[in-house]
Amino acid sequence: MATLGDIAVSAAFNIVGAFAFLLAFALLRLQPINDRVYFPKWYISGKRNSPRHAGGSFVGKFVNLNFKTYFTFLNWMPQALKMSEAEIIDHAGLDSAVFLRIYLLGLKIFVPMAAVALVVLIPVNVSDGTLYSLNKDLVISNIDKLSISNVRSKSIKFFFHISMQYLFTFWTCCLLYKEYSRVASMRLRFLASQGRRAEQFTVLVRNIPHVSGRSTSDSVESFFSKNHPEHYLCHQAVYNANKFARLVRKRNRLQNWLDYNQLKFERNPEKRQRRKNGFLGLWGEKIDSIDFYKHQIKELDKKLTMERQKVLKDPKAIIPAAFVSFNSRWGAAVCAQTQQSKNPTLWLTKWAPEPRDIYWKNLAIPYVSLTIRRFIISVAVFALIFFYMIPIAFVQSLANLEGLEKVAPFLRPVTELKFIKSFLQGFLPGLALKIFLFALPTILMIMSKVEGYVAKSTLERKAAAKYYYFMLVNVFLGSIIAGTAFQQLRAFLHQSATQIPRTIGVSIPMKATFFITYIMVDGWAGIASEILRLKPLVIFHLKNMFIVKTERDRVKAMDPGSVDFPETLPSLQLYFLLGLVYAVVTPILLPFILVFFAFAYFVYRHQVINVYNQQYESAGAFWPHVHSRIIWSLLISQLLLMGLLSTKKAANSTPLIIVLPILTLAFHNYCKNRFEPAFRKYPLEEAMDKDLEDRPSESDVNLKSFLADAYLHPIFRSFEEVELVEVGVDKSQAHIPSPSGSSSSSSHHDIHHHEDKPSHSVHHHEYEPPSNVYHYEAEVSSNVYEYDTESYRNVYHY
Repeated sequence: MATLGDIAVSAAFNIVGAFAFLLAFALLRLQPINDRVYFPKWYISGKRNSPRHAGGSFVGKFVNLNFKTYFTFLNWMPQALKMSEAEIIDHAGLDSAVFLRIYLLGLKIFVPMAAVALVVLIPVNVSDGTLYSLNKDLVISNIDKLSISNVRSKSIKFFFHISMQYLFTFWTCCLLYKEYSRVASMRLRFLASQGRRAEQFTVLVRNIPHVSGRSTSDSVESFFSKNHPEHYLCHQAVYNANKFARLVRKRNRLQNWLDYNQLKFERNPEKRQRRKNGFLGLWGEKIDSIDFYKHQIKELDKKLTMERQKVLKDPKAIIPAAFVSFNSRWGAAVCAQTQQSKNPTLWLTKWAPEPRDIYWKNLAIPYVSLTIRRFIISVAVFALIFFYMIPIAFVQSLANLEGLEKVAPFLRPVTELKFIKSFLQGFLPGLALKIFLFALPTILMIMSKVEGYVAKSTLERKAAAKYYYFMLVNVFLGSIIAGTAFQQLRAFLHQSATQIPRTIGVSIPMKATFFITYIMVDGWAGIASEILRLKPLVIFHLKNMFIVKTERDRVKAMDPGSVDFPETLPSLQLYFLLGLVYAVVTPILLPFILVFFAFAYFVYRHQVINVYNQQYESAGAFWPHVHSRIIWSLLISQLLLMGLLSTKKAANSTPLIIVLPILTLAFHNYCKNRFEPAFRKYPLEEAMDKDLEDRPSESDVNLKSFLADAYLHPIFRSFEEVELVEVGVDKSQAHIPSPSGSSSSSSHHDIHHHEDKPSHSVHHHEYEPPSNVYHYEAEVSSNVYEYDTESYRNVYHY
């Protein structure tokens, strides 16, 4: 059991580590060679130039020689707070602004809660001293004496804890209601402010029935012309082009190598690059590199031509799904939110994801196999969760060396060394758990892809849900149950069966010491490492040294990333759970939670402004999940307190607490009915208002040309016009308008996959980009589209 001294050692390690990360970041961001790593957001928006292109000495292109700036290396801190919420929405999108509000919500909930709990409950817990009489049976520390475990059985002082539970529940629900209302209003305003977007008029239709003698495209045309005669406009069939996409990827790699060798030859015409023609260039006869790659590309082009014809001519390449577009938002809303056939398993409709948000590979998965896939993955996730209980139990053994000694006395020579003991108990358990969780988000994302969801945003939300369940079962419940059972093993074996529930009830609050160490490792040092961006920094420079061959590669190397929702949201929800559970049980944990929320808000605000470039914009569609999981955290805290009081022989208090879960569920149900529809459906009233607003400047011809290829698989964009006609795209119509909201040219996108109405163009706000040393004029960039197999995106050249 970690003591106050062990916690102090852990705090020292993590504070020093966090400070080292922040200091390294403050210095590295000043160097011109790292500018693209720490300010990629401004490069993408065209508001920042590389300082290496400016005049000056050769050394100055790599190292900042203006030593005066080193005395103001912390000026990034106030800069992170200058941008208002409205400016963040314009600059980074509503998703980023709502994400930051989660940290503010944590501070609003836990700052007053910590003040009241520390002032009221700590004196109440300390005054009884019950644990002093249990020293011989249980492993305890001074921190445990500050918890509810230290209050004697049948004590009237438990009414303080019950009162605090009521107060904390009402306070949390009040803030949740206000925040849900605020986010819902922000979302509706954001959607209403957007220009014309392809996803506003388009519905994804799946499980289209096969009709003998009729193609899928003809079936779609006939069905929607009959059932939506006044609003149906056009449709785009969906092709299984996964193999063709793989060949395109391979050709792009070969083209990059060809460009690289040709550039080197142009710079030094006297020397031509040569390579071996064997496997990976490791053996074989040496030949001219340019000729080699030209030959490889020529052979691959033949395969591409054959595969292209197969996709165009083979009826089996067309899958029973289509993107159907309407001439009004109202018509699309009616189709997306109603049942189309008397057979509820056919003609299934939902809002089409924003084009860049589509995960094209999964569109080719037969709809009938989705249920089987999701059942198999559910079983696999269940098995994975319980498989991880083994390393979690091992981590708990490190967290409780004193308890382990009672079972394995041969470890005592190691644990007798004070510093090693403090390090093992105060720092290593949290670090070990963090390492065990490192690969888990990637595994869960792969599982979500296997389930067959067709939108990247949906994949991220499903992966986040799996990770949350894992954190709840393994990190929280697993740490408590496995750790408590292991720690109190000897006490269980040497006491009567009637005393075991009491021992468990007393021991659960003692796990606060483990969670304190975890918060410091993950929430302090871990967040500090996020702003340092050490991994992207190293990868960027390695790519520049060994991989970057063209300017297009250099832009790719500047990978800004985005908010990692599948990992960040579940971790945030774990902190809410820990704070709400231990607010009454062990209030000393709350200050550590507060440091996390404050520090993380500050760091992620900086990252959102300067670094992250979101792949899509969901207009805060993840908020209902955040709200519901905080509610479940409240319910867990109430049930846990009820169980603790039952072990304290305070059964008379149970009727007082049992009311709380009922009231909490009623509140959750009210919020769900009141606010969640704004996140799940698009009101017909809003759709009609938006249509009436745009009607004077819009015609069916212009709209049809605007939607003609919006949902065409990205690889088809390399086809000739005559081939585009074969896949259902007629480019001979009126000129396609390119407003700021065009889905193919905007650098920000809103997504709404089957839950609500998509919309969306994000206007760039003229906010002054932060500058540490240099001030640059914005440069105009040329938009060069690079089409890959899963999405298309703007690539900016500087």
